[in-house]
Amino acid sequence: MAARPVPSEMTLLTLSGGIALLLLGAEGLVRGGVALARRLGVSPLLIGLVLVGFGTSTPELVASLRAALAGSPGIAVGNVVGSNIANVLLILGVSAVIRPLACEPRALSRDGVMLAFASLLGAGVMLAGTLERLVGAALVLILAGYIVQTYRRERVAPDASAEMHAQEATAGEPGPKSLGWALALAVGGLAATVVGADLLVDGGLALARAQGIPETVIGLTLVAVGTSLPELATSAVAALRGQSDVALGNILGSNIYNILGILGLTAVVRPIAVPAEILHLDIWVMLAAVALLLVFARTGRRLSRGEGAVLLGLYGLYLAVLADVF
Repeated sequence: MAARPVPSEMTLLTLSGGIALLLLGAEGLVRGGVALARRLGVSPLLIGLVLVGFGTSTPELVASLRAALAGSPGIAVGNVVGSNIANVLLILGVSAVIRPLACEPRALSRDGVMLAFASLLGAGVMLAGTLERLVGAALVLILAGYIVQTYRRERVAPDASAEMHAQEATAGEPGPKSLGWALALAVGGLAATVVGADLLVDGGLALARAQGIPETVIGLTLVAVGTSLPELATSAVAALRGQSDVALGNILGSNIYNILGILGLTAVVRPIAVPAEILHLDIWVMLAAVALLLVFARTGRRLSRGEGAVLLGLYGLYLAVLADVF
């Protein structure tokens, strides 16, 4: 079997530049946005529930939109499914290995159920084969309804879930003190994220064509992990600081946003066909990862180092299966 050609220096430079800009851009967007929101008097609850969740998911959104507009559904859909798989198996696995993550059952009772619902709904609409604009709009409306309902409930009667969302607001600290610098950092972060996503998708497409790798595999792995780096940074740092609420809440929120918000908005902008490969394997891996997370979180009320190692091992197995299948 002939060896695949080595990727060109330009392709590697495009990919590495895109990943670096995505990480720096998302960091700037979250820090600047959180500082701006605080200066404007927005509550930590709303910051954690909306701003941090959307901020860390911006790379996935921009990358999927860019891929859909470029006519690459394998990357557009694979990015969302692959990111959700990586968030649970890779990022929570790494975070739990760093430090066991306490899981407050009451905090999981709503966000965990919502994650399971969103995952099942996402799998259901993908199994239809095509994501139409109407379906995308419905997903976005469900996300908006969830955010509004959660905010109203937690503002009136704060509970463990409200505390988890409020703690997520610390992900943007320390941030700029002045309003002008906060705005500049947020805008600069958004611009870097857009450019980074563009480079990552372009580099991924070039790599797929040069190496004969299906675009879907690139979307599920390289693009998915690249766009998930902000979640990895946020959760790993939170684990080091002993902030289990931030580490876990960041992943729960990101996966909900990915399916309802990113998949929904991408379909609204441009209806896309779901690649058959994703229907045969990857959506089932995504559902199994969510189920395993909820079982681990509820049985011992924490994710232990051993469970984190299991998650990491399963991610390695998933990558091996992808390599073997494709």
